[in-house]
Amino acid sequence: MQITNSEINSRIEEWSSSIFDSVTQREVKHLQNNNPEELKESFYKDLEFGTGGMRGIMGVGTNRINKYTLGKSTQGLSNYLVKQFPDEQPKAVIAYDCRNNSDTLAQIVADVFTANGVKVFLFSDLRPTPELSFAVKELGCHCGIVLTASHNPPEYNGYKVYWQDGGQLVPPQDKEIISEINTINYSDIKFEANLSLLQKIDGEIDSLFIEKSVKNGSFVASQEAKDNTTIVFTSLHGTSITAVPETLEKAGFKNVHIVPEQAKPNGNFPTVKSPNPEEPEALAMAIKLANEVDADIVIGTDPDCDRLGIAIRNSQGKLQLLNGNQTMIVMTWFLLENYKTQKGFKGNEFIASTIVSTPMMKDLAQSFGVEYKEVLTGFKWIAKLINDFPEQNFIGGGEESFGFMVGDFVRDKDAVTSTLLACEIVAYTKAHGSSFYNKLLELYTTHGFYKEYLVSLVKKGIDGAEEIKQTMMDLRNDPPKFFNNEKVVLIEDYQSSIAKNTQDQTEHTIDIPKSNVLVFYTESGSKIAARPSGTEPKIKFYISVQDTLDSISEFENVQQQLDEKIEVIKKDLKLT
Repeated sequence: MQITNSEINSRIEEWSSSIFDSVTQREVKHLQNNNPEELKESFYKDLEFGTGGMRGIMGVGTNRINKYTLGKSTQGLSNYLVKQFPDEQPKAVIAYDCRNNSDTLAQIVADVFTANGVKVFLFSDLRPTPELSFAVKELGCHCGIVLTASHNPPEYNGYKVYWQDGGQLVPPQDKEIISEINTINYSDIKFEANLSLLQKIDGEIDSLFIEKSVKNGSFVASQEAKDNTTIVFTSLHGTSITAVPETLEKAGFKNVHIVPEQAKPNGNFPTVKSPNPEEPEALAMAIKLANEVDADIVIGTDPDCDRLGIAIRNSQGKLQLLNGNQTMIVMTWFLLENYKTQKGFKGNEFIASTIVSTPMMKDLAQSFGVEYKEVLTGFKWIAKLINDFPEQNFIGGGEESFGFMVGDFVRDKDAVTSTLLACEIVAYTKAHGSSFYNKLLELYTTHGFYKEYLVSLVKKGIDGAEEIKQTMMDLRNDPPKFFNNEKVVLIEDYQSSIAKNTQDQTEHTIDIPKSNVLVFYTESGSKIAARPSGTEPKIKFYISVQDTLDSISEFENVQQQLDEKIEVIKKDLKLT
């Protein structure tokens, strides 16, 4: 929540006091003398928990990631743990990624926990986020913390909190913990560590995690098929280098080429503009190597290894990047097909995705007679489903932003197991005279051709936050009546929890937690969603259009028609 100039000045004065260390005081003074605008940006609000925890630029201030903002959150979480588990020894596990200062910040978080009587398991070096989720359950911890800002620029870092089930914080714990944090003054933070409560971990958990990844990501591809599959992998300077190559090797994939220039962890991400596998540029070096070695698939993971981007050979034999929806569709089909063959459906299975992902997931589930569940953006909501429906069996699920989860041994998106799954699909389809790409086109002919497009507008700082707020207000107060000259027939407002049929003016309640998201549906089935990002200074527009595809030979023509429809919708949204 934004505050007044008087309150900002009061915060600056507090951070200049002896409560804070001399380094912090000097940095505040430096901003006062040299960069008043940056000073205001640093103090005009508190960092908030979003869809992916708490992320921000590193530096001094209440709106920055530093020892005090993380210390305050950890102090509040420690108090909450002690209250919730009065008859137990509270336990936490901490991991961190490749980002600058992640190791230092992880140690500070560990110090605050142990100072408050919490037993801490701290990874001795950087590790993937999904391994942290796995470790929470494996070690019987009450919570877990990972220091990461995922794919954000180098100046960012972040703090994600996991609960006992290995999933990220969800209601009611999230609000209860935030309330506890809000009672903490910076002078209340205990930084003096109790080293007797700190235990470093590494190899044993690594082995168990990789073993489970191999078990969950391996299905039907023969060793011969794996031997005939060539893979190019890049960790984009991130944590996946500690787990993905070994996982692929143990699963039987020997022809794995790692992009050497991007293999060493580096928080400055020197070879890419953004370490985001959603961005084609991020995989450029990997694709170059793949063309040199004639690879079947290229895979890149983000810095904390919870999301993956892939490129596969298309019908012309050229490497083609897939978006998150396309990857998710083929992976989900493969899981469902093999589950049906190996175990048989018992009627209690489900898959899951999010309200801004492709509607094709629902059609895919229905074709297998499996339930489809839809949740808000963020894998914490998919993980929550596993707890909410213990009598049901979660097969897998994903979201458009390149995240996927196989089974429930990890309770967050997992690029380690998903990377193996993608390679398994490539090997299996190739051995059977097809390909990952051809299977995607086959699914389009069976279930309808869904084409998705994402527009992300960056709006930094105080003015940017106001602009995003105003955009959402305008869409609510004067909603579009047409997209691509098609009537908008349904509007879902997840902030008010009301879905309105614009034709007969009827309304019904949306049974999903409130969130600042608007979704518009047209009479032909196009879907347009608007949502401020919970982790970055962005507003995102998700466009989904569809048509029938009678045969694979029609693919290019129908795709062009859908691309043209998307361009019109972008103009309607004033995005071009």
